Amino acid sequence: MRPSRDLASQLHHAIITDLVRSGCAPAIEELARSLGLTQEALTTGLHQLEQEHGVVLHPGSLEPWVIHPFALSPTGTWVESIASGFWAPCMWCAFGIAALVGDVTIHTRLGGEREPIELLVRGGRASREELLVHFARPPRDAWANVHHYCAMVLPFRSEADIDAWAARHRLPRGRAVPITQLAELAVRWYGRHADPDWRKWTLAEAQAIFAGVGLTDDFWRLAGREEAGTERF
Repeated sequence: MRPSRDLASQLHHAIITDLVRSGCAPAIEELARSLGLTQEALTTGLHQLEQEHGVVLHPGSLEPWVIHPFALSPTGTWVESIASGFWAPCMWCAFGIAALVGDVTIHTRLGGEREPIELLVRGGRASREELLVHFARPPRDAWANVHHYCAMVLPFRSEADIDAWAARHRLPRGRAVPITQLAELAVRWYGRHADPDWRKWTLAEAQAIFAGVGLTDDFWRLAGREEAGTERF
């Protein structure tokens, strides 16, 4: 079966809207039934969505593992709304969840270590504006191992704390982004993820989003060459 762009968008919309509403993704059987899909069509659509980085499936399965900004298995970042709660792969995703569901409280730990913190997001504005979020690797490396990438997008108090963390764990020292800038990035990146006509950003669109929030040095440059607008980030 030839993949359909509309099918990928329908599947993405169905999964995301169920998550926003209930905190859980629909079972695969529910998904097929609600959209009137055969097993063949469901398989084709989910694999297309995975190929363009719209979902991460469990290895050898059609079950979603991550559909950004939501994680479907436990992580170290919990995002709590009045009605529900959600796991986020990282701090960027946590603010992405806020962009989709409204006011939330983000529960996580500084540097992914011992000290717990809470951030309130109200009307798109975050408390603890003194905090930084560290991106250990540039975004162009994200899809080489997206789970490892997301696990290292963490909050810190200061640049010095990031230096010490990177040395202590022998992990890359990347770029620190103020919480306010991260919140703006998340709104621009994830704000339309629940739209029925959602589609994955092209490289050019993604690059423009980074530039639009002031992330413009080489660290944020997306490598690769687009061909006929088909390459997605």
